Amino acid sequence: MSTAGNWTAFEAAHIFPLELEILWLEFNYGRWVDDIDDDAGISKINSCQNGLLLWSDVHKMFDQYLLSVNPDDNYKITVFGVDNFGMDGRVLDPMCRNPEDPHHVSDQLLRWHFRQSILANVRGEGEPVFEHDFPPGTDMMKEIREGPYAQERFERELAARFRDAEGKDGGCPTEELVATWRWAQV
Repeated sequence: MSTAGNWTAFEAAHIFPLELEILWLEFNYGRWVDDIDDDAGISKINSCQNGLLLWSDVHKMFDQYLLSVNPDDNYKITVFGVDNFGMDGRVLDPMCRNPEDPHHVSDQLLRWHFRQSILANVRGEGEPVFEHDFPPGTDMMKEIREGPYAQERFERELAARFRDAEGKDGGCPTEELVATWRWAQV
């Protein structure tokens, strides 16, 4: 929890994951965002309509499809699994979904996320959820390379690391990331 004026426990969460931007573009999910002009020539994936401000722990659950919002059930929050935060059954704050606000969250994107959560948790067929907490001494690259969805997982990991590097040093990938990418091509 946070106190008034202290936002350090919060993070911006993408409803449609940034790591899947290639799918965002391929299937034109940007059509569900209307607060950025189509003529701007940029991806709409970073629109406020594709985001929620969440506690950092809740953000992690949201990214792994363990928590979602159903816009077709009065914006009810559903927790798939253990509800440590008392979120299940609560309703998304009306401020996020106010249709008078041009930056309100997109119902279509919430619906997409909720369906992915259903597929991942009920049928086991949604977007794969990958382990991020490797024990000390684990060869992470070997685990990724030999695990399920190796290529997709590696591409997501690289995309996330390149994105982090862009934010830190003005857009130039680090030598370590370039070496990792070259190693993966072998």
